[in-house]
Amino acid sequence: MKALIKKYSHAWVLLYFIFYITWFTWLERVVTTKYTIIHLTLDDYIPFCEIFVIPYFLWFAYIFLAVAYFFFKDRSEFYRITAFLFIGMTICLITYTIWPNGHDLRPNLDTLGRSNIFTRIMGWLYSTDTCTNVCPSIHAFNSIGACIAIYRSRHLKEKRTLRIGTLVLTILICMSTVFLKQHSIFDVACACLLSLIMYVIVYVPDYRLARRRARSTGAI
Repeated sequence: MKALIKKYSHAWVLLYFIFYITWFTWLERVVTTKYTIIHLTLDDYIPFCEIFVIPYFLWFAYIFLAVAYFFFKDRSEFYRITAFLFIGMTICLITYTIWPNGHDLRPNLDTLGRSNIFTRIMGWLYSTDTCTNVCPSIHAFNSIGACIAIYRSRHLKEKRTLRIGTLVLTILICMSTVFLKQHSIFDVACACLLSLIMYVIVYVPDYRLARRRARSTGAI
C-alpha cells in the first residue's frame, strides 16, 4: 500500500477539481443578468449544426483520457499538462469573475424546423448549462492543451495516427462550440491566445533547458 501511495503521490494535483467546480458553480449562480454580451458579426454567419454535439461531448472523454494517460505513464508530463490546464482554467475563472460575460447566440429549438436525437440533446444542454461564463472558452482551451501535451510527449512521437486524430478532434471540438452556439468565435480566439501564453509559460522553459543539455553533451 505504501509503495502504491508513493507511486501515485502526484494525485494530489487532482484536488484542483474541487476548487474549480466550487468556483465555477458559484459563478453560474451569480452571473445571471448583469454581464457583457460577447457577439461578433461573424457569429451570425455560422449556422446552428446539431451534429457537432458528437465532438462537443467527446471533449469529456478526451480530456479525461489525456490526463489519465500522463498520470499513469509520465509524472513529469502529467505535471506539465495539469499546470497548463489548471492555471489556464483559473485564469478563465478570474476573467469571468472580474468581467462577467455571456452570449445571446442560442437558437429557439422549437422553431428550428427539425427534431432529432441531437437537437433533443442540445435542448437538454441548453436547459442545464447557462449562456454565461464563456470567454475564454474552457472547452476550446482544454482541447488545445491536451493536443499540445500529446504532441510534446516523447512516448507518443511515433504514434502518427494518434497524433493526427488528436489534432482533428481538437479542431472539431473547437468548431463544435460555435456551431452549437455555445460560444462566440471570439471566445475560441481568446482560448487560442490563452493557450499560446500557457505554452510559453509551461513548455518553452523546458524546451530551452533540453537544448542546453543537448549542446552540453554534443547531441546538437
